[in-house]
Amino acid sequence: MSELITPDLVSLDQDLGADKETVIGRLADLVQRTGRAEQLDGLLADAIARENKTATGIPGGIAIPHCRSTAVLEPTLVMARLPQGVPWGAKDGPADIVFFIAAPEGADQTHLKLLAKLARSLMKKDFVAALRAADSEQEIVRIVDDALGLGGSAEGATTAGAAGATSAAAVPASVDGKHEGSGAAPAPAAQTSEPAEGAASHAGKKIVAVTACPTGIAHTYMAADGLTYAAEEMGVDLQVETQGSAGFTKLDPATIAAADAVIFATDVDVRDRSRFAGKPYVASPVKRGIDEPKVMIEEALANAGNPNAKRVQGAAGGAADEAASEGGREGWGTRIRKAVMTGVSYMIPFVAAGGLLIALGFMVAGADIANVADDILGASTLWNLGDATAVQYIGAVLFKMGALAIGLLVPALAGYIAYGLADRPGIAPGFAAGLVANFMDAGFLGGIVGGLLAGLAAYWLSQPKLPRWLGSLMPVVIIPVLATLFSCGLLLVVLGGPIALFMAWLTGILAGMTGASALALGAILGFMMGFDLGGPINKVAYLFATAGLGAATATNTAPQEIMAAVIAAGMVPPLGLALASLIAKRYFTVAEQQNGKAAWLLGASFISEGAIPFAAADPLRVLPSTMVGGAVAGAISLSSGALSPAPHGGVWILPLIGNPLMFLLAVVVGTVVTAVVVVALKHVGGAHGRVADATRASDDAAAVPTTA
Repeated sequence: MSELITPDLVSLDQDLGADKETVIGRLADLVQRTGRAEQLDGLLADAIARENKTATGIPGGIAIPHCRSTAVLEPTLVMARLPQGVPWGAKDGPADIVFFIAAPEGADQTHLKLLAKLARSLMKKDFVAALRAADSEQEIVRIVDDALGLGGSAEGATTAGAAGATSAAAVPASVDGKHEGSGAAPAPAAQTSEPAEGAASHAGKKIVAVTACPTGIAHTYMAADGLTYAAEEMGVDLQVETQGSAGFTKLDPATIAAADAVIFATDVDVRDRSRFAGKPYVASPVKRGIDEPKVMIEEALANAGNPNAKRVQGAAGGAADEAASEGGREGWGTRIRKAVMTGVSYMIPFVAAGGLLIALGFMVAGADIANVADDILGASTLWNLGDATAVQYIGAVLFKMGALAIGLLVPALAGYIAYGLADRPGIAPGFAAGLVANFMDAGFLGGIVGGLLAGLAAYWLSQPKLPRWLGSLMPVVIIPVLATLFSCGLLLVVLGGPIALFMAWLTGILAGMTGASALALGAILGFMMGFDLGGPINKVAYLFATAGLGAATATNTAPQEIMAAVIAAGMVPPLGLALASLIAKRYFTVAEQQNGKAAWLLGASFISEGAIPFAAADPLRVLPSTMVGGAVAGAISLSSGALSPAPHGGVWILPLIGNPLMFLLAVVVGTVVTAVVVVALKHVGGAHGRVADATRASDDAAAVPTTA
């Protein structure tokens, strides 16, 4: 098994930068220079993207940035002890102990379990104290290997067992988590099995918890241990289910049944949440389970004694439950928006697969294959082509597969919108409503309306508290039947016709757009693509383009022209920021310059999210620039007649693009406009001064001799 950490992956008391992005960049560079990553740009982009989702600083002066990346060749740990703390998002102050975890996209379970064990070790104050007191890189490696059970000594095995335990049998005593940034270690915390004073009031209380984070490597397990340790001190019986990358074992149904309340410390959907139906619960981001475990337990206990507290909803729990963050409730507007985004995210693979297959069919047999594919497939087989040629037959097969996949676009959209509102009982009514929308020619708008109707009906049907014998029939029989009857009936009898007329009117207008009107539409779509970089507005523009793609013919190329404009505009934000960070480096930090290198590939691949690190750091200058650049690119592309039969791919589908030179011109001009605008805005706002100050401070600190 490969070593996870070696002395050359340890940095002791060296200044690595004044902000977390710079520190992550230096640590990622160590991974690449030791031959454990193929390229720095891809690893850094993945690490920064993960950090932007949720800050990885935790109490006690610790940070644990981590990511999965296709650039990583083997699971790797990099450790840094910083001479001065760096702000990392923890409530108690900056971090001076940083572990960077880099895992391959397909890391095996053995390595994932070791990485999870490291995360749990960082919840042990004596382990962290040993890291602060270590005198050499070799000692750091020994301490980590012992904690992971790789040290080969009896002492190491004991330490590893303690670090990896989820039981509350042995827990650190409550000590002051504050520390000195100089590297001096506080005294190791004593461990005790005695409950903390005041725990008697909670005697006999039982809580179950689920922890999960997007990557499933660090926060999942650290939150589990934070809750476990806090529960032990409070005298509460708490059992945790960690839904992480190393796999998970479900809580025993009897344990769930006996629990007084449930804690969900998660940043992703809870798997099989309906198991907890009827239990009072607290739901918060996973990081709160690390930062405020006692507060979460107190809230759960309070809800257990409150008959009016929110409860996990019947069999339709999960996405349909009242989601809460920091104890708050989501409004219906937010829930509906999230449901629509869920539908769009599940729909995109259907669009990508179907659209690319259709495009390949056109490439092989020409655009006319759309008109004759059914006739060819009806009269020919692979062994008896009849009047068709082999090229025509292959083209017909590719086109038909793509057309059938595209035909699922609206049902998938509707089905997963309903799923976003009502979990699994909403899927069948949602798909049925989507099929009705297809039948009525109501398009993607009909799919959205049908999915919302189905999801809301399924959700409301799950609310009444019914006898157990009837409740068991609700999710598999009664809810699907009644929700399908309601949503499909309303579409067929009342709403489908008007929506279909509106879609036909809109399609007619789009097909007739030329000149100034096409210019305006392209600018609007491009503006939307650059507005929130993969967010709801961006997705509306993309959905508008992809939903009409299946209606394109040899004589009606308007949908393909709209698709090309959306792709061109979506490529511009990352490319524009990459260009700006290259030609005007003084306006961008070192971390942003590294992001710019990765943004070239992301932009070329039509991944607008590649500009998010720039927007997160400076939204008031970056977002106006991407909106202007996207609008310019969309206007040029749509008004020039460039067209794309494929819904995704960026420059990689250039052989399929009609009028490719104008398409590329639109991308290049939009990129230059974005770069010029963002540099101008940063110059006016004095951004170069901020970057220069940060760089100067880093250089001054690096010039001061340090000792290990």
